[in-house]
Amino acid sequence: MDMDLSTVVLAASFFILLALGIPIAISIGISTILTMLFTIAPGPAVTTVAQRMAGGINSFALLAIPFFILSGLLMGRGGIARRLIAFAKVLVGMLPGGLAYVNVLACMFFGAISGSAAAATSAIGGFMIPVMKDEGYDNDFSTAITMCASTTGLLIPPSNVMIVYSLASGGVSIAALFIAGYLPGILLGICLMIASAVFARIKKFPVGRRDGFKESLRRFFDAIPSLLLILIVIGGIIAGYFTATEASAIAVLYSLFLSHIIYREVKWKELPQILLKTVETTAIVMLLIGTSTAMSWILSYQNIPQNISAALVGLTDSKFLILLIINAILLVVGMFMDMTPAVLVFTPIFLPVVMKLGISPLHFGIIMILNLCIGLCTPPVGAVLFLGCGIGKTTIEKVLPYLLPMFLAMTVSLLLVTYIPWISEALPKAFGY
Repeated sequence: MDMDLSTVVLAASFFILLALGIPIAISIGISTILTMLFTIAPGPAVTTVAQRMAGGINSFALLAIPFFILSGLLMGRGGIARRLIAFAKVLVGMLPGGLAYVNVLACMFFGAISGSAAAATSAIGGFMIPVMKDEGYDNDFSTAITMCASTTGLLIPPSNVMIVYSLASGGVSIAALFIAGYLPGILLGICLMIASAVFARIKKFPVGRRDGFKESLRRFFDAIPSLLLILIVIGGIIAGYFTATEASAIAVLYSLFLSHIIYREVKWKELPQILLKTVETTAIVMLLIGTSTAMSWILSYQNIPQNISAALVGLTDSKFLILLIINAILLVVGMFMDMTPAVLVFTPIFLPVVMKLGISPLHFGIIMILNLCIGLCTPPVGAVLFLGCGIGKTTIEKVLPYLLPMFLAMTVSLLLVTYIPWISEALPKAFGY
């Protein structure tokens, strides 16, 4: 069977299954098996997929994912979000439309602690959306800014998707990826704040109240223990005291200490439920990784990445145009595919192309992650989009007019990161990566 027919079988079966509402991990696995039934003997097909799935999750680096998930859940239950919001109000709450900036900044802080866009949407949105509505902000705007700002946590470490990209790329340093994500994550937050400022001027959003010095100082010291997690995890990795996987375990211990001992908001009786949620989330992530690894293998077996690479390079010799095409493809992919399988499937396809253009795997990883962040907020399968609409008690149709300018702001940050490598590479180079 030639490559073209196998590609048709793989793509057609995958999108048909998605259209039928089959979960994406199952869709990936079934489409991979169907393709292999056409390319190799029927007997070994299922066995090969099972072997590839087992091999895909048999990685020490992936052990960090359940620990960071558990740490994020403990932080979410431990009153961290409320304290970070209070601290963000001290910094930007007194500006016109200040609560929108507070929302973005709080999502950045919480994302840097939890590493999860969904957790940031739930924790920050559950508190900020009602507060913003009470203060005179449009509920649909509040929902839109929360959803988009929550994605900054996937760039600002710790980030599970960076661990997945390290696996897919063949071993890019997780520590280097963590450090590289800071400036792009901050840039994304600034672009969203600029978009919020435009809305604040047009809609005449209210000016926040300025707190007194003593109150501001109290809120600052109240947030310090939460912010220390960033210093402990990233500082320890940079200093060489522990690996990213070891750092994830330390993050769990610190989160438990902070939530139970310091803030006293997580009770011992709640731990079984938190652990069960961790297991459920981890199982979903690992199934996605396993099936996506099998799909990546069949793509490689059929030389599809090599053919796409040759086609793109043969299409034009313009680095600018090739990067633009890749970004456009990934933006469309992000609308239909979850972030984890998208990284695992498309990294082997596009990484050889960009490396021929002289782009480092580190830089491309940040480009890909930022690109796919936009997909989390877009229909038809944006996980954060549906979660945010549920929290904001609104609909996609009502939120979309506010989302479009936010998408423009996110796209501007994507283009800046794409064409200015310094944004991604400056910090890793400064720390010797």
